[in-house]
Amino acid sequence: MSSFERQWQRWFPEDRDDRAAPRGRRGRWPKLLLIVVGVIILFILLNMGKGFYSEWLWFSSLDYGSVYTTILRTKVLVFLIAALIFSTFFLGNLILATRLSPRSRKQLWPWEIIYQLQSTLKWSIILGTILLGLVFGMVAQDNWEAVLLFFNGQPFGISDPVFQQEISFYVFSLPFLHLMRGWFLSMLVITLLGSAGIYLLSYGAKRLRFDFSRPILLHAGILVMAILGLFAWGYWLGIWELVFSTRGVVFGASYADMHAKLPAQWILLSIVIVVMASVMVSVLRRNFRWVLYGIGGWIIAAIIISGIFPSLVQRFQVQPNELAKETPYIEYNIEYTREAFALNRIDNQPFPAEDTPSPQEIAQNEETINNIRLWDTRPLKDTYNQIQSFRLYYDFNDIDVDRYVIDGNYRQVMLSARELSAEKLAGEAQTWVNRRLQFTHGYGLALSPVNEITTQGLPELLIKDIPPVGDFNIEKPQIYYGEKTNEYVIVKTKTQEFDYPKGEQNVYGYYEGEGGIGLSSFIRRATYAWQLGDINILISGELRPESRVLYYRNIMERVNHLAPFLKLDRDPYLVAIDGRLFWIQDAYTVTDRYPYSEPLDSGLNYIRNSVKAVVDAYDGTVTFYVADPGDALVKTYQTIFPGLFTPMEEMPESLVVHLRYPEDMFSIQASVYQTYHMVDVRVFYNKEDLWTIPREVYFGSEQLIEPYYIIMRLPDEEKEEFLLMLPFTPVSKNVTIGWLAARCDGENYGKLLAYHFPKERTVYGPSQIENRIGQDTTITEQLALWGRGGSNVIRGNLLLIPLGESILYVEPVFLEAVTGGLPELKRVIVVAGDQIAMEPTLSQSISAIFGTELPPTEPDEEPPDVTEPEEPVSTDIAELIEKAQQHYDQAMEYLKAGDWAGYGNELDALKTVLEQLAELSSED
Repeated sequence: MSSFERQWQRWFPEDRDDRAAPRGRRGRWPKLLLIVVGVIILFILLNMGKGFYSEWLWFSSLDYGSVYTTILRTKVLVFLIAALIFSTFFLGNLILATRLSPRSRKQLWPWEIIYQLQSTLKWSIILGTILLGLVFGMVAQDNWEAVLLFFNGQPFGISDPVFQQEISFYVFSLPFLHLMRGWFLSMLVITLLGSAGIYLLSYGAKRLRFDFSRPILLHAGILVMAILGLFAWGYWLGIWELVFSTRGVVFGASYADMHAKLPAQWILLSIVIVVMASVMVSVLRRNFRWVLYGIGGWIIAAIIISGIFPSLVQRFQVQPNELAKETPYIEYNIEYTREAFALNRIDNQPFPAEDTPSPQEIAQNEETINNIRLWDTRPLKDTYNQIQSFRLYYDFNDIDVDRYVIDGNYRQVMLSARELSAEKLAGEAQTWVNRRLQFTHGYGLALSPVNEITTQGLPELLIKDIPPVGDFNIEKPQIYYGEKTNEYVIVKTKTQEFDYPKGEQNVYGYYEGEGGIGLSSFIRRATYAWQLGDINILISGELRPESRVLYYRNIMERVNHLAPFLKLDRDPYLVAIDGRLFWIQDAYTVTDRYPYSEPLDSGLNYIRNSVKAVVDAYDGTVTFYVADPGDALVKTYQTIFPGLFTPMEEMPESLVVHLRYPEDMFSIQASVYQTYHMVDVRVFYNKEDLWTIPREVYFGSEQLIEPYYIIMRLPDEEKEEFLLMLPFTPVSKNVTIGWLAARCDGENYGKLLAYHFPKERTVYGPSQIENRIGQDTTITEQLALWGRGGSNVIRGNLLLIPLGESILYVEPVFLEAVTGGLPELKRVIVVAGDQIAMEPTLSQSISAIFGTELPPTEPDEEPPDVTEPEEPVSTDIAELIEKAQQHYDQAMEYLKAGDWAGYGNELDALKTVLEQLAELSSED
């Protein structure tokens, strides 16, 4: 007998009277079992190795190998430490239980299965330890991010208002401590159950009358005390959790929490410590009466002190004086919610909201009017797919809004990538070679101004066709990475790739980039055949040593796989610069652990747009730019992954000018701002000024207005800029109360502005405007006539456009045939004050409202009163009057033609003439 076997004999004394199986049978089944187990283990190890190897190759191909090794190293280290701690503790306690158990040669239990367990106790313990060690190790490794955040957390620079703990404690430390407590509690409970099982097996049914020996009681008592200690720790952690309480009128610790729940936590913690002491005394005296009393008292105290008492305080002390009692806690909630959602950065300003724009405002905001978005994303997407797809397998998946300088003019445009949908290939063409080797990429894009239409009601395309032609030079129009590229492809094979159609022929070519992973060896081909579940990768003769496999090609999937800790915006958008196509993916750092911040329905109560991920549509290169370096979460991730992030200062200027304030972030802030624009506690408590997002009629049904991008000149600003904006209305009322804007250009990027309308008078809201449009007989008769003519009438997005000190409403109208229709922009509805017009173009609609009522611009200074008889008018004054009339007449012609530049120039000239006329009159 070996020394190892002798040691096991000492640890696990065997029953000498065990009934042994015949030697031949006993020799065969362990070998067979070992072979099966060995094969299973080998398969598991190979599968894990395949996954590790392929992931390392993918991350390394993007120069982010250090990111993967950091995550992998953390997972492995946490797994090993957790598995080792559990296995050592569990096995040690079970060995101790085996040593302390009474030895018997008799079958103490009447059931055969119990006897079998007794006879195989040693191997059961070993197998159980291994399996449970793996489970506990895997549970721990799944929380690798919480471990890294705990050890690398950076300060927020602000403390909570009640306990004065730094916010990072709640975001980084407290979740880790909860995980530790839960993990250790599970380990202790499993160990206690395992030890109890051994004792029960050893004592038997007849001797099971709690007459255990003192060492056994001491062993069990220590485990129970450790479990109770973790309950006490839980009460201590629960003290800090009060800042996330939902008991009061707002989120966060309330009056009842601080004056009832907080003392209850300390009392219960003390009671648990007393129960722990009673356990030790009971073990030493072999009398468990006081333990039962203690546990019963603990349960009763928990119900009364922690449950009933805070509820009584809330009902009888707080509710009758709620505002007075909760005032400081409401203030905390307002302050910390506004901080968590960056609402404290909003600059609040008044906006006059005059009834109707003046002629001067129309002229001075020519660039704004020329960039009013008439095309909506849904009909434009359908139109692009009708007139620019060319082949069935091309698809425009999404419409993006951006701005470009075109011919020296700042223009708002809409664009979309022409992506490949291989699933739309004909049935007989759905072969492996076609889908994986030949049809590998989309091609080019379509781009059009937001407000220009052809005589047929179609968009005026500035980039179109295949290959792309237009105002931009696109040198690399191939789209290997996009929003619809959900399947892997292999490039640089013997099969030429389909590049683009040309008449009746097709143009073919080869991928010239360095993206993807090379399949230069048998091991790599075998690895990816297994990883991607496709044996053709291993056996196909079309692959060459220089062939490369491209996968994780979907933009959001690609970015998420590189940085799984970032929350992604739903709308990555396409940018065409420097002859190439790029995708910009906004990414957020979020948490649900910000004290006193009111959570969203998703649970999140903190968000920052900290990262801008840029993906090259041709080679898949991904760069993570830090957009908000002051955010504690992104600083923490920078500490964990120093090679992942790039400073914003290194982003090329050609990309910077295309950054947009993200819609998801803006929508979240707008939803919170509806309530948290109120900073006065009494107003907030009474919800006196609660806002909501207005509704519009879109595609025949009502929906909430979505944030929209616009080029306009803000009040007191010198030039137009690109903004994201959204109007608000009061709850239960349809008037407009204000609008929120996020600036996107230059040094002003990210600044938020809130414009508040006067509350003492009515400013029509979007719903009221929609009702007025629906009640206009001229408009409704025309729309009904089109509807009876076999067309679908589509009323597009209603846009509120601030102009100077007033607002203008604009809504496009589209026509689409019932079957296979091509959406065409047929009319534009403009509402200004009490006037409504619907004409074929925006210019004509504005002219219909202002053209017949525009008075000539008055001079800045009124002429002095004339008290003496008038003298004959001089020749110079007569000439000036004639010039003024000419400028006015010409201005009216420009207005009717929609020439806003000419209209503005003539008004300026008219103003100059009138000033000269006023000077001559005063001299006389």
